[in-house]
Amino acid sequence: MDDKDTMIHFPILRWGEPYKSLEVDKVYHHATGELMAEVSQANAGLIERDMRQAKRAREVLREIPCKELLAMCRKAGDLFMTATLPAGDGTQTPDEFVRCQSATTGLPEHMSRMNMTKLHYVLSNLEAILSSLTRGLDFEILTRGYGMENGVMRSYQANTPVLGMVLPSNSPGVHGLWLPIIPLQIGLVLKPGPQEPWTPWRMAQAFFQAGVPKQAIAIYPGAAEVGAAVLAHCPRTLIFGSTATVERYHGNPNVQVHGPGFSKILLGDDEVDQWEKHLDLMATSIAINSGRGCINCSGVWASRHTKEIAEALAKRLGPIAPLPPSDPKAALAAFTVKGQAEGIDKDIEAALKEPGVEEVTAKYRGGERLVKMERCDYVRPTIIHCESPDTAAAKKEYMFPFATVVKCPQDQMLAKIGPTLVASAITKDEKFRRALLDARNIDRLNVGAIPTVQLNWLQPHEGSIVDFLYRARAFQEPAAAAGTR
Repeated sequence: MDDKDTMIHFPILRWGEPYKSLEVDKVYHHATGELMAEVSQANAGLIERDMRQAKRAREVLREIPCKELLAMCRKAGDLFMTATLPAGDGTQTPDEFVRCQSATTGLPEHMSRMNMTKLHYVLSNLEAILSSLTRGLDFEILTRGYGMENGVMRSYQANTPVLGMVLPSNSPGVHGLWLPIIPLQIGLVLKPGPQEPWTPWRMAQAFFQAGVPKQAIAIYPGAAEVGAAVLAHCPRTLIFGSTATVERYHGNPNVQVHGPGFSKILLGDDEVDQWEKHLDLMATSIAINSGRGCINCSGVWASRHTKEIAEALAKRLGPIAPLPPSDPKAALAAFTVKGQAEGIDKDIEAALKEPGVEEVTAKYRGGERLVKMERCDYVRPTIIHCESPDTAAAKKEYMFPFATVVKCPQDQMLAKIGPTLVASAITKDEKFRRALLDARNIDRLNVGAIPTVQLNWLQPHEGSIVDFLYRARAFQEPAAAAGTR
C-alpha cells in the first residue's frame, strides 16, 4: 500500500456518491508506519449543503417494505463477512479488511475478526432484535405512520429523516448500535473515527450490494468541526465520547451519548465467600476486547475478600504483555494516538498516591506498566485495590484491561457505585435483588453469574434506539375509514 498508485483512497460519500476532496488525512500502520490509506476530508459547509437532501434518504427507504429491508440487511451481513467489496477506489477481501483495521486502530487481528462476527450476528438477527425493541409492533405501522393493532389504533412519527453518528476509533464493536437503523427506514449520516474508516465504508458497500438505495447513506470523514456539523444539522444524533461529552449533552433529547460505561461486578454477601468460582467471569469481563468497550468491567465491588480477589485477578492478568497484532494470542491493543497511553499511566500513578489505594499487578508484570514503542504505546493490565469506595481511584475507567477491586458494605453499594452502564450482580438475596431493580443509576442489569460483556441484543443498550427515533402520538380517523384498514 506504499505505492501511490495502489494505496486506498477513501472519498467522502455524499448520499452514496463518492466525492474526492483536495484535503486528505493520511492513516498509518500503528507499528510499522506504513501509509495504509488516504481519506478525503469533509467540512462543515459541505455537510450543511448536503443535509438539505436528508429528507430524500427516508423517502427512498419508505418505498421499500421493512420486510424487504430486513432481508437486504441479512444479505449485507453475509457480504460484509465473506465478500470482496469496494474499498475506496479499490477492493478489499475480509482478510485484508481485518489486517487494515488492526493496523490503524491497534486492535489485534483476532479481535477485529471477533467484532466482524458480532456485526454479522446483529445483521443476521435484525428482525428478532427490532421485534423486541418495538415490542412486537407491525413494522408497516412505522412506514405508514399509523394502523390498527389488536383492535387499538397505534401511531408513530419519525423524529428525523436521518440519524447522524459521530463514531470513535477505539472499538469496531460499537458499529452494532447503528445497524438496525436502515430497516427502521431512517437514513444514515456517519462521521467515522480518524483511525477507523474501514467499517463504515465496508458496511455501506455491503448494504449497497444487497440492494439498499445509495441515497440513504452518507459518510463524512473529517476533523472535529465535521462532528460538530453533524450534531448541528441532524435532528437526531448518536455520539461517543468522554465523561465531559456526556455532561455536555446531558438532558438534550436530540443527542444520545455513549460515554464511559463504568460497568461493574457486584458480589452479594451471600455469594462473596465463593468468589473463586467467579474468577473466570471477572477476568473475562475486564480483559476481553483488550478492555476497550464501555461494557468491560472497570470495578469489582464486595464487602469482604477484596484483597484476595484483587490478588487473584492480578496474578491472572498481570503477566499479559504486548504481542504482534497478527499473533492469535495477542490480548492487548496498542494506543495509536500520541501521548494517550502516557497520560493514562500518569493518571494512574497520581491515583495510587491516595491512602488506601494499592496496585496489585506490579509484582506480576515483570516490567513497567507503560510500554513505549517507536510509533505506538501499550498499557499493561492493571488491578488496583481500594479500601474504600470514597477513593478517587474507585471511579476510574480506561481503555485497556483495568479494574479496581473496591471494599464496600453491600448496603452502601448502590449509593456509592455511581453511574453504571452494566452491573452484573452475583446474588440470590431477594432484598438486594429488589434494590438493584429499583436502582436508577444502573442501565443494564444482570442478576446472576453473567459477564458484563455478554450482551442481549433483544434488549436496549443505552436507551431504546426505536424510542429515540420515533415518538408515539394520538391519531384518529372516522370509524368507517379505520375499519377498512
